[in-house]
Amino acid sequence: MTVRAIDVADYILQKHGAMSAMKLQKLVYYAQAWHLVWEDKELFSEEIQAWANGPVVPYLYSLHHGSFSLSPGFFKGDASSLTPKNKDVIDRVLKFYGDKDAQWLSDLTHMEEPWKIARVGLADGERGSSVISTESMSEYYSSI
Repeated sequence: MTVRAIDVADYILQKHGAMSAMKLQKLVYYAQAWHLVWEDKELFSEEIQAWANGPVVPYLYSLHHGSFSLSPGFFKGDASSLTPKNKDVIDRVLKFYGDKDAQWLSDLTHMEEPWKIARVGLADGERGSSVISTESMSEYYSSI
């Protein structure tokens, strides 16, 4: 079964409870990053872009645009599509990053290479839609 970003997002919301859309976007990003490192493959196939406030999955954004706070079940995803290994990666991401606020997570992504590489040529705060490559994510996070 193929895992979609909405499945990951809803699993995170189920495990952690309601949160801001910005925080959820960062947690979905970190779930993808660490899945690439620990499982050597993508968790989901939707692209992640380097927006001004950090990494964003545009497809998720298209669904939650206009909503500040998101609650479990918001995306109507299917958490049962996640394997035990998928869930373990996400659970570890939540254990480490889950208590951080959205701004802290955004600031952290701005200090990390995958976002910086995708933002080359853009000023701080400038809109952009460059894709953060899974290669740059895998390379960077496997080195820290």
